[in-house]
Amino acid sequence: MIGYNIPISLKKKTWDWLQDHSMGYRFAANGNKEQQFVGLLGENLFKTIIGLYPTFEDGFDGGYDIGLNGKKIDVKTMGRTVDPQPHYVNNFISYQEHFDCNMYAFCSINKKQNTFWICGMIDKDTMLQNASYYKEGEIRYRDNGTSFQMKAPTYEIENHKLHQVENIQSIWQYINNYE
Repeated sequence: MIGYNIPISLKKKTWDWLQDHSMGYRFAANGNKEQQFVGLLGENLFKTIIGLYPTFEDGFDGGYDIGLNGKKIDVKTMGRTVDPQPHYVNNFISYQEHFDCNMYAFCSINKKQNTFWICGMIDKDTMLQNASYYKEGEIRYRDNGTSFQMKAPTYEIENHKLHQVENIQSIWQYINNYE
């Protein structure tokens, strides 16, 4: 996993843009403003880190955030209050599994430390095969003893099951080596 400080200017631009726009185009589980903020901020931070420009566009994105060398990458970002750990999970709402996407970049934002983490990458088929699946309404237990009820059918995959990235070059290698 690799971590970066989040530029305040990008946070402000993202929040300001979301005041008049919505990123929710699924029929359910679209996320509230805060969740959409985390998602759009994570997407644009990932783009910036790999050398692309941030984007702010209305409308359905087709199920992926980045098109590179014939690959379609969806960036999934979770907001946290701590840095991610190898056993922490990344969520993927199953309503999106039919979208035209080849791979995922799973990321985390530590809201308290203002840091962005690229937790790892994984191709869609491998993620669906190796993730745990939870039905809507199912009770999910955390390792700290707390629990919550699933709001949507969801796949979860641990950070240690992702292709680990240590630097920008390893991100590009993973993207370019995917067939």
